[in-house]
Amino acid sequence: MARDADIMTSHNGSGAPEFIPFIDRSLTGRVALVAGATRGAGRAIARDLARAGAYVYCTGRSTSARPSDYGRVETIDGTAELIRDEGGQGEALVCDHLQPEEIAEVVGRIDDEQGRLDIMVNDIGGEAYVDWGKKFWTTDFDVEMRLVKAGLLTHLNTAHAALPLLTRSPGGLHIEITDGTHEFNETHYRESIYLDLTKTAVSRLAFGLGHELADSECTAVAISPGWLRSEMMLDLFDTDEQTWMKDALDATRETPPADFAISETPHLLGRTVVALAADPDRHRFNTTTQSSNGLADIYDVDDIDGSRPDSWAFMAVKERDSGADARDYR
Repeated sequence: MARDADIMTSHNGSGAPEFIPFIDRSLTGRVALVAGATRGAGRAIARDLARAGAYVYCTGRSTSARPSDYGRVETIDGTAELIRDEGGQGEALVCDHLQPEEIAEVVGRIDDEQGRLDIMVNDIGGEAYVDWGKKFWTTDFDVEMRLVKAGLLTHLNTAHAALPLLTRSPGGLHIEITDGTHEFNETHYRESIYLDLTKTAVSRLAFGLGHELADSECTAVAISPGWLRSEMMLDLFDTDEQTWMKDALDATRETPPADFAISETPHLLGRTVVALAADPDRHRFNTTTQSSNGLADIYDVDDIDGSRPDSWAFMAVKERDSGADARDYR
């Protein structure tokens, strides 16, 4: 087990995390739509699908002309640029997934240009809207409902618009990105009614769609990452992709917490999405909620630093043993 922070992340000459190319382009000829591809998990999934050969349509609201209301610098155009720089094919389409007419335009364009849709990923979150520490009945309902609208209503809107195209041919894959395994969500509460309902409902959406898609020979799966080391999380903890482990283990720092040592990059999720999409037997996962670690074990894929973090196993042990070391679960 690697214990040195310096060997937990490999580096190239520029100091950035090194991407190990996929051995083959297993998704060549596939067409994918990633809703919420501006940053975090969505951006990584879009990049990894493209690196595996898929043509990826990346949607989101944030552009250089209209920045995110999250106060973030990432844009949907930036995701498409990364895809092209990495030798992939794809394009950015500005879309507010709370507006059904805008989603219909996106799906219509995919139909006109490709005539098919093979992979649909619903990744829009809304976690940035959580107002922690308040009882449900003391919250500003209209303000807090932004999370439910962003994290759930967008998924319903997008699935409703995209599934007619996805189901046109057998073998389509619909993926809902959620938070928490089935076992974890059954016994844990996220300290926000809005967040808890949204994330568990997303998993349930995949469950229901899986039943309705079966007749079309298509598959619906929800996937949960572990503790995601996204751009937003790195900034929140005042660390970066080169020093996060060292900073988490630095007792003189208030943040990040030591448990951040279990975190994973969004590319572990992206790589498991690719592996699932390339699996001809993927329908065995229909209706289920999977974790990035669980799929990584099944498909034998690692994060970009060569590790395979198991956040959910670590959290279960940490509840019984406060002295558990996150590095033992990487």
